[in-house]
Amino acid sequence: MKTIEILFWAGLFIIFYAYVGYGIILYIMVKIKRLLFRKKPELIENYEPEVTMLISAYNEKDFVKQKVENTRSLDYPKDKLRQVWVTDGSDDGTPDLLREMGDIEVYHKPERNGKIAAMNRGAKLVTSPILVFSDANTILGEKSIREIVNLFANPKVGCVSGEKRIYSKKADAAAGAGEGLYWKYESTLKKWDAELYSVVGAAGELFAIRSELFQEVEPDTLLDDFIISLRTAMKGYTIQYNPEAYAIETASANVKEELKRKIRISAGGIQSVVRLRKLLNIFKYGMLSFQYISHRVLRWTLAPLGLLFVFIFNAILLYASGNTFFSPTSYKLLFLAQGLFYIAALSGWFLENREIKIKLLFVPYYFFIMNLSVYLGFKRYLKGQQSVNWERAKRGT
Repeated sequence: MKTIEILFWAGLFIIFYAYVGYGIILYIMVKIKRLLFRKKPELIENYEPEVTMLISAYNEKDFVKQKVENTRSLDYPKDKLRQVWVTDGSDDGTPDLLREMGDIEVYHKPERNGKIAAMNRGAKLVTSPILVFSDANTILGEKSIREIVNLFANPKVGCVSGEKRIYSKKADAAAGAGEGLYWKYESTLKKWDAELYSVVGAAGELFAIRSELFQEVEPDTLLDDFIISLRTAMKGYTIQYNPEAYAIETASANVKEELKRKIRISAGGIQSVVRLRKLLNIFKYGMLSFQYISHRVLRWTLAPLGLLFVFIFNAILLYASGNTFFSPTSYKLLFLAQGLFYIAALSGWFLENREIKIKLLFVPYYFFIMNLSVYLGFKRYLKGQQSVNWERAKRGT
């Protein structure tokens, strides 16, 4: 029984640390750094290198005009901002529509080999020092490119991540309410990660790297943004984060669509942990490893596993007849708290299906499906069922 009790508290600690504790420790470490190192690195004034925005698109005809016009309207010298579109496999008229727009570079192949193959092919065509990746269905803030480029004036910066913002409405469903809150929390952690040392992964909707640092990604990679950015960091550069450089997209249309997206991300997360296993060596990568394990690895491995076993161990400890270090009342209260949480999650699911919107219940529901997706993603990863030719999750309107 003592072993079960130890495992219970270890699991509870891991869950708390992964989702809350790391944020607390990170905040404290950032505060200490601010006290010890007040001077910020001096940036080069009027730093405006040539930038290439690379967009890998598959059947994005409905978003092409909006994306092109948005890019043209960005606050950056027009003669220094190239648009390169790779539209492999598109058969809805996307490449033809792009060619009609004049100053757009379009590279098309009829074969569809997936986003990664398109990115690898497109990156070889880039001659500018800064390479920006963005999705066809996202809108960028007016100063996004300038805000990203400014950070590259520091030679230690190899990658810069923008912020993903979720467009939300007052009547958001579970997917919107949960996803929006999650990204606000993630944005705060990223700010602190960057201030302490380095962000651990970039947002695929908008991120940039030094073109010379780009290396081809394996064709079956699921989280290209994550792999590309962290491999850059493993070369000794940092990944920085600027929330003033942002990409906006609507939330998933519903929880079913959000779960589909999360399962893919989870499968990609497991794949990334395996491929970036060298980064687990904290003696070699130091602070980067600490941030990576705390912020990412635990959420894709031990934390979701802990949720299941903590519940099971808690149930066992209820019948331990006081043969535990902590009082039976403590375990009763903890079991009750877990039960209420899962009841709230199930209530969120029940109300979502009946289109009754109570945001307070949607947050535990979103947290639940976020962790459920890790189990489903792990299963999919083991079976090799996740295709790189993935169908984008439907977004709300």
